[in-house]
Amino acid sequence: MIRIAGVTLPNKQIEIALTYVHGIGRPTARKICNDLKIDITSRANDLSEEAVAKLRELIEKNYRLEGELRRDVMSNIKRLKEIGSLRGIRHGKNLPVRGQRTRTNSRTVRGNTRKTMGSGKRLLTKT
Repeated sequence: MIRIAGVTLPNKQIEIALTYVHGIGRPTARKICNDLKIDITSRANDLSEEAVAKLRELIEKNYRLEGELRRDVMSNIKRLKEIGSLRGIRHGKNLPVRGQRTRTNSRTVRGNTRKTMGSGKRLLTKT
């Protein structure tokens, strides 16, 4: 099992397995594999120890990952709240931040609350 930045990678294609690390998506994973000349269709457990060491070294040197990235994002949100920007206010109220409508389609952000009579799902009871 390969561990990178505190995350154990599953035995999937290396391009997909790298996306389990917070901060690495598909394009970044593909770029990393191309830089190290690793076949993107090879499995994570099939990589040699030398390739794993190079992979770990490249990723930890050049990318912000996991805890550090999460901390940066949280500090950015905190800064927005402190300066009182609209985005900060929306974050504070747990509403969509990027201009989405809230009359419908924001149930996941709002906590799936159905407050009006017609908006809820009706349960059928058999008697």
